[in-house]
Amino acid sequence: MFAGQGAQKVGMGKSLRDGLPAARARYDEAASILGWDLAAVSFEGPEAALIQTKACQPALYVHGMVLAEALRETKGAEPAFALGLSLGEVTALAAAGACDFATGLRVVARRAVLMQEACERSSGGMAAVVGEERAAVQALCAEFGIEAANFNAPGQIIISGEKAGVEAAVAAAKSRGMKKVIPLNVAGAYHSRLMEPARAAFAAFLETVPFAAPRCPVFTNTTGQPLSDAASIRTALARQVVSPVLWEDCMRAAAAAGAEEFWELGPGGVLAGLARRIDKAWAVKSFSEFTDLSNNTI
Repeated sequence: MFAGQGAQKVGMGKSLRDGLPAARARYDEAASILGWDLAAVSFEGPEAALIQTKACQPALYVHGMVLAEALRETKGAEPAFALGLSLGEVTALAAAGACDFATGLRVVARRAVLMQEACERSSGGMAAVVGEERAAVQALCAEFGIEAANFNAPGQIIISGEKAGVEAAVAAAKSRGMKKVIPLNVAGAYHSRLMEPARAAFAAFLETVPFAAPRCPVFTNTTGQPLSDAASIRTALARQVVSPVLWEDCMRAAAAAGAEEFWELGPGGVLAGLARRIDKAWAVKSFSEFTDLSNNTI
């Protein structure tokens, strides 16, 4: 499981870069591809720089890939399935061999720039609705002309859209007894129709990207089902920019397909927390820094 935007933290991956020559090489390669020092922003910040979409998405991608490659090299670990939340879906595809490291980074960098531009051209917002059923949240969104953006876990849904619509929905939800509705500090309305300019440009860009069939099933956020070929990968990645993230569906589909243990590769432990919220019986491990490679029994 690979993290999405919002999981980033200053310092993430530094122990991996310092402890593994292969990780250092990846950060050097990333700087060459991007044209700026990803390691410096990841390890030193400041936070205001790292939280920018154009910085945090490549930073999370490289961190996730370094972890996946380290587990493969040091433990011989190959995933039976892969999945990632939003941005993390690109990392999952690269980790599963649908593209190489450099191609995946270029895809993420282009996605990040287009999404940041879409945010700057619109006035969007997001909020978390906790403890409510899907149908109730979808009805609230329909009433105020906004959208459900993330179905993360039972009772944890993110709404997204025009800032005024989100604010009105938050006020109405609270007045109607929805106990926990939290506005989020984000740059825009991700996974909503306000991202359509980014989707259109990203779709055109993806037509130039040479994807291959992944070595293992990669569950897409758009449907909760696995991707199997280059055409379906391109379609899913473009659609994902404007469509809801069906994270709970992805995890349940992986479990139904035979996943016996979930490994989170990324900072913060966010995905491990969601996994436990979906099904407390699932075995979950989190890998983020160099010590996690030896502390976790595999």
